Amino acid sequence: MLKRPLLVKKTEIGGLIRDFRLLTGLTQEQFGAYLGVTYGTINRWENERSQPSPIAMQLIGQKLGEVGEQGQELLAKYFSIP
Repeated sequence: MLKRPLLVKKTEIGGLIRDFRLLTGLTQEQFGAYLGVTYGTINRWENERSQPSPIAMQLIGQKLGEVGEQGQELLAKYFSIP
């Protein structure tokens, strides 16, 4: 489990969320349920109208770690650990 906060450039959060959702093969509604948020929240994140909270980003990082090598590639592409 990652204990330090994960940082991603604000301009890339929408891409990260979309890439992760497509990787899992889920709709926005299904992906929201997977993360414990609403469809509208996923939609706003993907369209960069709002930002995930630090807790949501931690959960996203953990979930990425659970989906295997492709998840690790997304972690490396989008996240930096201070």
